[in-house]
Amino acid sequence: MEKSYTLLDMFHDGGGWMYPILLCSLFAVGAIFAKAYTLWMAERRSKHLLGSVMALARARKIDEAVALTESTPGPVAAVLNAGLRRYRDRFDISDIEAALSTTGVVELGFLERGLTVLATVSNVAPLLGFLGTVAGMISAFGAIAAAGQVEATLVAGGIKVALITTAAGLIIAIPVNVAYNFFVTRIDKLIRSMEEGTAQVLNLVWDESVAASGAPAGGHGARPDQDDQP
Repeated sequence: MEKSYTLLDMFHDGGGWMYPILLCSLFAVGAIFAKAYTLWMAERRSKHLLGSVMALARARKIDEAVALTESTPGPVAAVLNAGLRRYRDRFDISDIEAALSTTGVVELGFLERGLTVLATVSNVAPLLGFLGTVAGMISAFGAIAAAGQVEATLVAGGIKVALITTAAGLIIAIPVNVAYNFFVTRIDKLIRSMEEGTAQVLNLVWDESVAASGAPAGGHGARPDQDDQP
């Protein structure tokens, strides 16, 4: 009975270039699981958070809104918390806007953590496979040169190395690239939610400023820092 050709046999036949490709795959698997968990936690309770928090804030229940953002993990909650805490403590609108911007940058950096690993693996893995291809072909032609004649048995080993390493590099790179694009899409969705939260908080502060100045709501009055014109 003919022995089956297992993955372990394929890995062995691929030669030394299979080890760095395997290392790339381990890095990619770790980064994918870590990023998937991070984004799941970030999105888990953020879906309806913005509406709930802003409803409390516009009902003048600022302490309850702040408490809700503090008890909810994720970048959207962090941005809302940064703005509402300063709104509650009567900071100037410029200070609130600066806090929202700074928090957004920090949270964006947290969301993008790990994407560099995936991007690197998706680029390096096929290159390592192609490098193994070149090495296998060099080995095959070296065997031909040493023997002085062309025989299938002389070049079979080198060609096998070339094909296995190419296939292994592509097998790693394709799913990693898909995962990278999927995570970027999820991060873009969270960024939009963060920007919407920033706009909602600033609108809340602006509406209160307009009301305090005695101008009609809706932006028809002058800004608080502008003198009334005759």
